[in-house]
Amino acid sequence: MTLVFASNNQNKILEIKNMLPQSIDLLSLEDIGCHEDIPETADTIEGNAKLKANYVTAKYGYDCFADDTGLEVNALFGAPGVYSARYAGEQRNADDNMNKLLEALATETDRSAQFKTVIAININSEQYLFTGIVKGDIIDEKKGEMGFGYDPIFVSDGFDRTFAELSLDEKAKISHRGLAVKQLVEFLSDTNNL
Repeated sequence: MTLVFASNNQNKILEIKNMLPQSIDLLSLEDIGCHEDIPETADTIEGNAKLKANYVTAKYGYDCFADDTGLEVNALFGAPGVYSARYAGEQRNADDNMNKLLEALATETDRSAQFKTVIAININSEQYLFTGIVKGDIIDEKKGEMGFGYDPIFVSDGFDRTFAELSLDEKAKISHRGLAVKQLVEFLSDTNNL
């Protein structure tokens, strides 16, 4: 089957392709000729995932899934949350975002946080949502070269390495996105779409 993943983020595309069965032909936004920035104007992670999936289905006619992810830090009352990608500004720079977050937590003792990913899929004229959450802590310095976003400063509960220190396969087994994609794959299998 062919599915569009509503993203041009090469890191995300690689991560998701690595988790999907080979029977799925995964297309990116670039692959379908979508070069515009899809507006992410919702005030929730779920809302943004729906907006992106609906945009592609309405404009291009494909079965499509989209994800949105936020890092929710307890000491910051859930921030950056839905604004995670642009926490330090519209330039959407991961280092700027991490630096701002580390600065905000400089005097905090509670460094607990969670990553939350919501996947919205539009398939056969229906929409379904899948959510993956992983809890952990924000460390006080960046570690690791893998991953992207806030990965170099997030350590999942039960681990002593950041997401940026894990291989793609290791991260996929425990990450918020991995958990949501696993639910997506199970859903596609159960509904005989694979």
